Amino acid sequence: MTRLKKRIMTVLVAGMLVLSGCGNKDNGSTGASTEAVTEQKTTESASTEAKTEAKTETKTEAKTEASTDKPESSKHAGKTADEILAELTLEQKAAQMVMPAIYNTSVEEMKQYGYGGVLSKTESLDPADWRKVIDELQAAALASPAGIPFLYGQDDVHGVNYALNTVIFPHNIGAGAANDPELMYQVGLITADEANMSHMPWNYSPVVAQSVDPRWGRTYESYGADLDIIKSLSLSYSKGLLDGGMVVCAKHFFGDGNVGYGTGEKDNIEMLMDRGDATLSEDEIKELLSVYQQLIDNGVQTVMISHSSLNGVKMHENEKYIQYLKNEMGFKGFVASDWDSVQHITGSSYEEQVTKSINAGIDMFMEVATYNDVIAIIVAGVEGGTIKQERIDDAVRRILQVKIDAGLMDDPYMKNYKTKESQPGSAEYRAVAEKLVEESLVLLKNDGNVLPLKEGTKVYITGPAADNDVAQCGGWTIDWNESNLEKIPGLTTIKAGFEQVAAEHGITVTTNKDEADVVLLVVGEQSYAEWNGDTEDLALTGALGLSGNQSAIQEAKELRNAGKKVVTCVVAGRQVILGNAYTDSDSVVMCYLPGSEGQGVAKVLCGEADFKGKLPSPWYDSVDQIGKTPWLEKGFGLTYGN
Repeated sequence: MTRLKKRIMTVLVAGMLVLSGCGNKDNGSTGASTEAVTEQKTTESASTEAKTEAKTETKTEAKTEASTDKPESSKHAGKTADEILAELTLEQKAAQMVMPAIYNTSVEEMKQYGYGGVLSKTESLDPADWRKVIDELQAAALASPAGIPFLYGQDDVHGVNYALNTVIFPHNIGAGAANDPELMYQVGLITADEANMSHMPWNYSPVVAQSVDPRWGRTYESYGADLDIIKSLSLSYSKGLLDGGMVVCAKHFFGDGNVGYGTGEKDNIEMLMDRGDATLSEDEIKELLSVYQQLIDNGVQTVMISHSSLNGVKMHENEKYIQYLKNEMGFKGFVASDWDSVQHITGSSYEEQVTKSINAGIDMFMEVATYNDVIAIIVAGVEGGTIKQERIDDAVRRILQVKIDAGLMDDPYMKNYKTKESQPGSAEYRAVAEKLVEESLVLLKNDGNVLPLKEGTKVYITGPAADNDVAQCGGWTIDWNESNLEKIPGLTTIKAGFEQVAAEHGITVTTNKDEADVVLLVVGEQSYAEWNGDTEDLALTGALGLSGNQSAIQEAKELRNAGKKVVTCVVAGRQVILGNAYTDSDSVVMCYLPGSEGQGVAKVLCGEADFKGKLPSPWYDSVDQIGKTPWLEKGFGLTYGN
């Protein structure tokens, strides 16, 4: 959009704002103010707010109590989607189709325009403060001319991971190793309870990608390579979320985990794999779509489009498959774009990109800073004939119906959402997370039956992941790429958990390595998210390994040469190349990313529970081996019995 055109649109929009407030219907008016819009197409990409200091400078006040004279329901309570739709101006409809990042908008702006959704994070808040922030914005939405509640969305991908003191579950790759559908249903229920406690009703989860190459930076967000396991666990988890009252978002439609090495997106940021191109046959496509079909048939309300391409076509402009989703697959909910992804499809201008995505079938736009531009483009497109009014009505009708079904029209402040717990991180909820940790551990090696540790054993604990909150949780925890808090409230590290339970089993934790019988070596990867996790070497001691890995492995080797037994625990978001960490150990345990309940690792090592986890994907011991015969087959995993 040229600067002159923006200024003209701003004048038109400001004049039409008054008419919108008077209940004008679609009459050719333009009603989306662009005065707060950036002057050029944003170059921000996929959760880069986590890397920007400005992310905490939200215009909403976390510590401000919401108004005491708030209406109990919206003015649209009891109406159908079509009845509400008939009352909206074109500008108001367009506003329902955008979702700004919370730190880019304000209470005043929401009151003026009434956006359809809001997402992301402010500063680190507990659920009580989250309620204040979101309720204040909700009051503004209800006071807007349209008076429609907005949906607050968040990536609660392993618990309510952006709220303090909540339970942080193992990431999906660990859940795939555990492969316990009943437990995943409980994870869904608990996530819903703590999200509702925070007034975040829309969860951008589950990720149902099929991870085929561990060099992909989002591998840990996937349940693994087995589509049957992905179907089973994502369905159970989604049912838990749904039964807990959440709006569920299956993502990323589709093929995001099937992208080829070296095909990563090269627009603004050079990505190795992430957002790349998946080359798939019709049969492979059919298999991936069956995962979504199952979720749709069981009531999942929203679907998020993948950043990636399918056979050379960016999914955000792939009309063929977005329309297939809505028509042949019978999806009645709404389709959301991913973070600023519209800006990376083909098109000579931002107007052309937005128009193309709308016409392809995307209903709500996660254009986190240019949301007012999107509104203006929609209005101009309908008036100019490049976007059909029927396409906008279909999108908004879908959005309204999801909000109605979620109860937001009748209960915008979620007062009738009865949470089981009044505070986050209850003992009961942590026990469920601990059980998932226990079941997710995979025993790779146990020479001489060193494990379980025997009564009377003295254990020396070392390694950079032993007492490391950030590495233990991985990405999407408190912040995007890594937690901005070194100590995460409510978290028990593996070392602290071991110190808690060792005495119960007659085991002594010692800081004197010379007197130890067993060395517990805990190594792992750095925290990362999305393309930051793409890697060339995949090595535990490579570019994304923790900086102290090599020295800790060497220390353990020297102690083993001195007669100590070595048990190595690997804390990582994927099955990395282990090298000497395997050959120089007596026992090796894959822990994946356990989350907040590190004591679950200790309990299994002490024999309180047996190993249950099995590899959710093949394990390769060189990058040249990827896609060929693996070092360890999918489904491998030892137990104390074998």
